[in-house]
Amino acid sequence: MRSFYFFDYETFGTDPAMDWPAQFAGIRTDEHLNEIAEPLNIYCRLPDDHLPHPEACLVTGLTPQKVNEQGVTEPEFISQIHREFMMPGTCATGYNSIRFDDEVTRHSLYRNFYDPYAREYKNGNSRWDLIDLTRLTEALRPEGICWPVNEEGHPTFRLEKLTSANGIDHEEAHDAVSDVRATIAWARLLREKQPKVYYFVLKNRGKHQVASLLNFTEQAMVVHVSGMYGAARHNIAVVMPLASHPDNKNAIIVYDLSVDPESLLSLSVERIREQLFTPTEEKKTESVSIPLKNVHINKCPVVAPVNVLRDRDQKRLKIDLSVCARHREQLLASRDLYKKVQAVFSRPEDWKKHDDPELMLYSGGFFSPQDRITMNQLISSAPEQLKSFQGKFHDDRLDELLFRYRGRHYSQFLDKQEEIRWHQHKVRCLLSSDSYQLSIAACRRSIAELNNSAHFDLQNKEKEVLDEITTYIDNVEQSLNGSNV
Repeated sequence: MRSFYFFDYETFGTDPAMDWPAQFAGIRTDEHLNEIAEPLNIYCRLPDDHLPHPEACLVTGLTPQKVNEQGVTEPEFISQIHREFMMPGTCATGYNSIRFDDEVTRHSLYRNFYDPYAREYKNGNSRWDLIDLTRLTEALRPEGICWPVNEEGHPTFRLEKLTSANGIDHEEAHDAVSDVRATIAWARLLREKQPKVYYFVLKNRGKHQVASLLNFTEQAMVVHVSGMYGAARHNIAVVMPLASHPDNKNAIIVYDLSVDPESLLSLSVERIREQLFTPTEEKKTESVSIPLKNVHINKCPVVAPVNVLRDRDQKRLKIDLSVCARHREQLLASRDLYKKVQAVFSRPEDWKKHDDPELMLYSGGFFSPQDRITMNQLISSAPEQLKSFQGKFHDDRLDELLFRYRGRHYSQFLDKQEEIRWHQHKVRCLLSSDSYQLSIAACRRSIAELNNSAHFDLQNKEKEVLDEITTYIDNVEQSLNGSNV
């Protein structure tokens, strides 16, 4: 690793596959967290087949009008980002970025014909997320840092709360540049106050290091950090690996050893599946705790040997290692548990894949080398040449992706039949009630609810944001209804 590239997105919604990026900021530092290049701060235009979620706009203050005026098209937007991420030796780093910002990056790369994964491993590159480092530090080595709590008295890990409690400048939370500078400052504080924890997590973030701790030869007790364990438990648990995931080679299924494993051992696969995957209100049987969890070894999870738990840590965190060890022995004594756990997590035969190609990054498989060559040629081609690539792909997803790419960004080069098809696509996305996307009607309802909700207590600036969105969707609807296509 030669440098960190700290980054953050602001988006027009919370779904990284369906909602559009609005802003990106990135700052490169050396290994010592000193800035070594000018920041990148760019906006991405919202295409005319997508709408913004009003609540997201209230959080960021960004409206379609602002980003469309100051921004670039998504192909140019992601091209600049990709260039930074692909610089050799780059560790792309964010705060809560693995679960959201990295997914925004992957889906934007996918929509624009780049390899969505290359920047995570090629050229000595990698990625990192500071949130679980932060959780581990709070749980095990909290000294030297102020840890704010929420209304329930549990630690909170919202970046703006952490920076405020520790005197870090973060005046414009949810502005991408401000968030990136705050993230860098937070990383410096963690490294300064708890350098051993910082460098341990940095060194052991890779999939091979994680897999070695979660090996099936020893099936040792290890410490795992995850927000899924809850702030009341300081987001930490002692777990053991039980099985590799049957459908995802990068996932290892672990068991939380604080819980008696009797239910896991005695219940059928079907009952366990119901307990894990059925909403509480839909369950046919009484709920029981079966704390199985996937650890995704390619998502920089924080896993550590159990000996990091000092006696005082065990008392403070209410972790009884003797109980955990007893539960581990029960699990080790069970025959065929590996196969049983795999059966629980096996994809059911009636599992339905998305049929929209933009939502099929993970369900559609990897593109063939031949398609990848064609995609690379497409990226470097002039807009008027893009039509010549239609029908040249082996993967069914790519033709539709290319058509939408042309419709969104280069509609002036569509022929008459393609214009009709593009108009029909927009009508389906924005006027249909069963669209995957936010429809015009749903957007209007959201604005009305926000305007009438006492919970939000809107200020004049926020009301102006909602008014701008209303104007925007009025224009979109008028354009759809008044089209000559």
